[in-house]
Amino acid sequence: MTSRDTGTVTAVLGPTNTGKTHLAVERMCAHSSGMIGFPLRLLAREVYDRVVREKGASRVALVTGEEKIVPPDARWFLCTAESMPQHEVAFVGIDEAQLGADPERGHVFTDRLLRARGREETMILGSEALRPVVKTLVPEAEIVGRPRFSTLSYVGAKKISRLPKRSAIVAFSAEEVYAVAEMLRRLRGGAAVVMGALSPRTRNAQVAMFQAGEVDYLVATDAIGMGLNMDVAHVAFASLSKFDGRRQRRLTTPEMAQIAGRAGRHQRDGTFGAIAEEGPGAFLPEEVLAIEEHRFPRLDHLYWRDGEPDLSSIDALVAGLEARPPAGMLRAAPEAIDLSVLKRLAEEGWVRDRTRAPSMVARLWAACGVPDFRKVGLDPHARFVARLFGHLSEANGHLPHQWFADEIARLDTVAGDVEVLAGRIASARTWAYIAQRPDWLADPAHWADRTRAIENRLSDALHASLTQRFVDKRTTALLRQIGADSSALPVVIGAQGEVMVEEHVIGRLDGFRFTVAGDARAGDKRLLLAAAEKRLAGERRRRAEALLAAPDDAFVLDGGDVRWAGHVVAAVAAGPSLVRAKIALDRSLDCLDRPMRDKVDARLTGWLSALLAKQLPALVALGAAARDRQASASLRAVAAMLEAAGGIAPRLAHRTAIDALSIEERRGLRRMGVVIGALDLYDPRLLKPRAAGLRRMLMGLRGAAPVLSPDGATVLPRGAAAPDAGFRPLGQQAVRIDLVERIARAAHDARQGRAPFAPDAALSTSIGLEPATLDRLMTELGFRAVAGEDVPRWIWRGRPPAKRAAVTHDPDNAFAALASLRLYG
Repeated sequence: MTSRDTGTVTAVLGPTNTGKTHLAVERMCAHSSGMIGFPLRLLAREVYDRVVREKGASRVALVTGEEKIVPPDARWFLCTAESMPQHEVAFVGIDEAQLGADPERGHVFTDRLLRARGREETMILGSEALRPVVKTLVPEAEIVGRPRFSTLSYVGAKKISRLPKRSAIVAFSAEEVYAVAEMLRRLRGGAAVVMGALSPRTRNAQVAMFQAGEVDYLVATDAIGMGLNMDVAHVAFASLSKFDGRRQRRLTTPEMAQIAGRAGRHQRDGTFGAIAEEGPGAFLPEEVLAIEEHRFPRLDHLYWRDGEPDLSSIDALVAGLEARPPAGMLRAAPEAIDLSVLKRLAEEGWVRDRTRAPSMVARLWAACGVPDFRKVGLDPHARFVARLFGHLSEANGHLPHQWFADEIARLDTVAGDVEVLAGRIASARTWAYIAQRPDWLADPAHWADRTRAIENRLSDALHASLTQRFVDKRTTALLRQIGADSSALPVVIGAQGEVMVEEHVIGRLDGFRFTVAGDARAGDKRLLLAAAEKRLAGERRRRAEALLAAPDDAFVLDGGDVRWAGHVVAAVAAGPSLVRAKIALDRSLDCLDRPMRDKVDARLTGWLSALLAKQLPALVALGAAARDRQASASLRAVAAMLEAAGGIAPRLAHRTAIDALSIEERRGLRRMGVVIGALDLYDPRLLKPRAAGLRRMLMGLRGAAPVLSPDGATVLPRGAAAPDAGFRPLGQQAVRIDLVERIARAAHDARQGRAPFAPDAALSTSIGLEPATLDRLMTELGFRAVAGEDVPRWIWRGRPPAKRAAVTHDPDNAFAALASLRLYG
């Protein structure tokens, strides 16, 4: 974060499902460094994992209260808003900035809105309600509206037993979440559970069950409203009121919309509704209209607290934190628990005695900032902070090793039910937060690892406990047996791709395409297809990841098809030019999600480019030269002509552009591998079987595939091959053009001026040329036979007058024009 005087500032505002977070992550990754502050640790962790996959773990940092992963070479930081470090970066993003209106945490987001800036670019993400606040507080910001990608529709109230699959049911207390999940276990076989209090590890494991189709329902708190990405089709509200830390109140319309907006994904429409048909748990007509049309009251204020208070004394610190904001759209933040704890400790004489120096005031304020993860309330939490500060303000300022070790050892047990494990995780988060303070422990890295390991073990145990409690596999199996839920069929994939249900083969998975067994009854096919398609999503993703990791030699070009592991995964399609062909993924890969298809497309595109560069290097170089604006018009013309012709073209038809080439340009063509011969321009490597086949395939994409000659052929009957296949018709034969060039060079090496000479007959005989073919070739090369000789002798005709250089399109009668050419480039 840096001052507000640098870089451009953009506010991207709109409803949920607009891709704002995705846009910010893309923009951040496009810069040399960046930082984004998120409202939730879960969301920061989710985006961190995504950026690590793109940039590598050594370049990406995760900074939250309880977890810090900061490699020495970190350039991109994913943080919670409270934990954004004072670190200069090129890009800064603030997610869900409308939370500046939240009474508890709003002052943090307001501070970031006002002061967090990137060196080159700052992006503020939030709801449309934030527009007037941004205009007033950040007048330099350009405001960009983002419409929702899909439609969000109200479908009325539905009982839990009638909710559609892929539904998320939202409740606002742990008790309510557990009650709804228990009901779904009995009625529908189970549900995943997601709450803000869960660790990222537990939350990810629960969501993975839902995403993989192991359960069709998700029960969650309003934590899912903060941008967590899940494939939800319908959001149902178990209630419309929540306890906000001070009182029980009805959700505001923007809060309802934030949660309901999780339904739908990108351009796929979503729906929302309630569980109750009437009463306080039912939507009002005006609320439905506002949510569907995304019309909400604009914010008229944000909560503010001094982000850099005076630390010279406790009284100065309290005064600074209670200072009134400047007049306008800022309001003083309600007293948060950290300030309440500070004021409580300020009444203690021993605390004042130990905080006479600004450094100790800063240490006290840092201790007061330890969050109340356990939700024990002000008095117990204040007593804990007092003990913490007591240790931090005496001796060497470190917490006692034995005290810390005993406290976390007490948590290191996986015995107990869901509530007990969740309580231990909350306590573990407190100690993890403390372990992240670099100056509070003698060996903070060791204790950070220990607390993380304990939290992970507790998280795994909590996931297992949640699954055991809220997923009834026997109910799922019963639904399968009675045919009520085809998605629950236990599908197994055999070694040969056979897809089986309880050892009965129902079809095959060939590559990414599932085919129902041919002997299945027509009435069963739809059931089997639906079951397998849903359950095979994980296997297809695994295969896609294997494809991405496969080496280049694992892909085979078969005609125009690209095969991997024996299966067609794509085809080569015509591109902007011959060697800029494109990859068209096979329709069987439509089963993958868009990001994965894009990765596969990019992998195969890279493989094709590498293949063309290796097998057809001259064509790739010619294509680049044809598009090089620094090259001369003649060179670009010759390069474009040769690329379009597949690297083989007769010289006569393009002699004007060729004659205009400079010596250096001719050398450049030779460095590319192009031979400027007496009769043809070509790359000898294109005459080899593998390159010739690839060239023919590319030209076929543009409707001009040459006849493919037999491998290794040197001379063919006239008509059996064409010039664009690398053969030149001469009399009754067609001779491979590199051999034509070889004979031409031998003839000119043998002649001495204009004196008659006899060419080496052994060379033409070894190639298989008939005498008439050699005569025609010598004539086309500009030689004249000497009459009356027993042994054929030839005279070089030299360069004739310009009037004899008339061009004829008949290659058998073109010697006059050919004789006027400079024979070698």
